[in-house]
Amino acid sequence: MARIRVLVVDDHRIFAESLAAALAAEQDVDVAAAGSGPAALRCLERGVAEGRRFDVLLIDADLGSLNGEPIHVPQAVPAEAAHGGGPGAGPPGRVNGRSQDGIALVGGVRTAQPGVRTVVLAERDDPRRAAAALQAGASGWVAKDCSLVRLLAVIRGVLRDETHLPPALLTGVLRELTAARKHRTESERLVESLTPREREVLRCMVAGLGRKAVAERLFLSPHTVRTHMQNVLGKLGVHSTLAAVALARRAGVGPVDLAGEIVERGGQLA
Repeated sequence: MARIRVLVVDDHRIFAESLAAALAAEQDVDVAAAGSGPAALRCLERGVAEGRRFDVLLIDADLGSLNGEPIHVPQAVPAEAAHGGGPGAGPPGRVNGRSQDGIALVGGVRTAQPGVRTVVLAERDDPRRAAAALQAGASGWVAKDCSLVRLLAVIRGVLRDETHLPPALLTGVLRELTAARKHRTESERLVESLTPREREVLRCMVAGLGRKAVAERLFLSPHTVRTHMQNVLGKLGVHSTLAAVALARRAGVGPVDLAGEIVERGGQLA
């Protein structure tokens, strides 16, 4: 019998251990638990090294840090995807002030081990966050209070390349995904209105460079850079560098790397 390797990632120890124990009662399921994002990534790496890769990760949507250890994932989902990418969205990695580390971990897992399926466990249904999870690479969104039978069906379903969402969320998620695409298309149109030099400046802004650093990199005066930055903000219709960077990311504009090479990869930051 082929066994399914499942990793439960939740910083509430009692919940994680209880769910792992319930799943382990199934004859074809092997389960482990991790209490943080870094711990989950270490488990994934160890599984590969031992020749026992995990098949499915069950990730808490509101995964936080454990003992003060912050979550860090390689090339995690871009900030605009983590909060839905819509206008007026909160700071990177947050929705309505709540940590989105679980959804960021989904993106990190997709980058580190694309073959691993991820399912997000949530305390409540939220179309915007469910859409963000799907954009990050999740294969399912399941309520934490669902039955074990339902959860097992989802686990087995995602291994057949199925995507699982509660029926009540479908309309809202489709609306969010359509809106995200609309924002992305509009962002691309605005970026196309920039001159080549303004696009260079925007890419420097995406890389987090300040006015002085941009001037040094492009061999321009700080005054000229300031003028270019003001033109960029005006053409993009935004009032801050942060908003310009978020719009640029939605449009697929990548940052300038340390060697001065422009990086654009599949509409996401490299």
